[in-house]
Amino acid sequence: MSATLERASTLGATLNAFMTIDADPALSAAEAAAAELHDHGVPEDRPLFGIPVSVKDLTATAGLRTTRGSLATSDHVPTADAPAVARIRRAGGIVFAKTNTSEAGWKADAGNRLIGPTSNPWDLGRSSGGSSGGAAAAVAAGIGPLATGTDGAGSIRIPAAFCGVVGFKPTAGLIAYVPASADRLAHLGPIARSVEDAVLLTSVMAGADDRDPFSVSIGPCNPGAEPQACTRIGMSIDLGYGDPSEAAVRATRAAGAALADQGHVVVELDQGIADPYPILETLMAGAEAASYAEGFERLRPLLDPGHARQIELGRRLTGLELAVAAERRLALNDDVHELMRDVDLLLTPTMPTGPFELGLDGPAGSAGLSWTSFTYPFNLTGQPAITLPAGFDEDGLPLGIQLVARRFDDAVLLSVARSYEHARSWSGGYEALWRDLEGGAH
Repeated sequence: MSATLERASTLGATLNAFMTIDADPALSAAEAAAAELHDHGVPEDRPLFGIPVSVKDLTATAGLRTTRGSLATSDHVPTADAPAVARIRRAGGIVFAKTNTSEAGWKADAGNRLIGPTSNPWDLGRSSGGSSGGAAAAVAAGIGPLATGTDGAGSIRIPAAFCGVVGFKPTAGLIAYVPASADRLAHLGPIARSVEDAVLLTSVMAGADDRDPFSVSIGPCNPGAEPQACTRIGMSIDLGYGDPSEAAVRATRAAGAALADQGHVVVELDQGIADPYPILETLMAGAEAASYAEGFERLRPLLDPGHARQIELGRRLTGLELAVAAERRLALNDDVHELMRDVDLLLTPTMPTGPFELGLDGPAGSAGLSWTSFTYPFNLTGQPAITLPAGFDEDGLPLGIQLVARRFDDAVLLSVARSYEHARSWSGGYEALWRDLEGGAH
């Protein structure tokens, strides 16, 4: 823990990865764990015993400031942990910091008016992505092995792909999300440097909670020790509407070949779906407007201008427009079911492009979240999805590939992800990154 806190104060500051570092309580908890370890050994009922974990600053932590990336809530200190955080603590994990996020997670970058954006560890002049950008950058830089993220349109998978780490969005409801999201888009999940670590944190956080009426308990999602073979995987380079870069296409095809070499059946799909971004934009704007239904005009000067515009869009929506979007969301489920009729998983690029310039809300010329074309469909359907490191582009920046399963097939998804990880290990890349960061290179 001492090493993690030291790293957080140096590299974390370089990256601007943390909203709050809770050093003294974390070190005290580590000292208590060390004493227990000496006297009694490792407790079998606490799988995270003594492990540092950072928590995204959208998620409530009792007694520890939770700003939600906003001037409007910059001094908020919750009195209770979110269910996932409480489970991390019960499992022996030590929460040592809150990671940077955009305000309320509204955009695919971690920048906000409190502390600004988080840099990408691979190039400090590029974005770490978002909205869980602080979490992904910290894990990639070796500042703790585990972090929590949230994902309403890709906010775990986008920064994980940009930073070259693993980001897992479980089936909607598998991990209780409190306060529950009105649009039912938000998922809570892990960011880690390996599939195994992501599975460990997911298994701890998973389970229903009465405060989230959409949460479920379906038993463990651990895929077991042996990778699953002979899974049918449908590879889609564009989902029917995306425009991935040549580097993203190459990485996805290489991933398909690696999975085929592992014994999986990989077929390229010749069909796609219609772009569901208009559905997402409407539902997200409506939910944000509902969140700020009281006091919006009073709070508006404190809000990120882009977030305020999203709320204003939601305030102009009619009931009919919201109902039509909800109906189209149901139709999207049918379309994705048809797309996956003969396959167990989908394989796509995670991101169409590499990390964009630091300080922007998205790639130059992009509108809203429309450029995150491969992530948001599976928030609308609630399916589990994982991004895995898939090499580097011509600028030496990370690329990710995405695997998507049917709802509640999380164990199958994680098993195939582990199979891919066995075929294309990338752990040595972190060691090289850390040497560069510690030496002042980026």
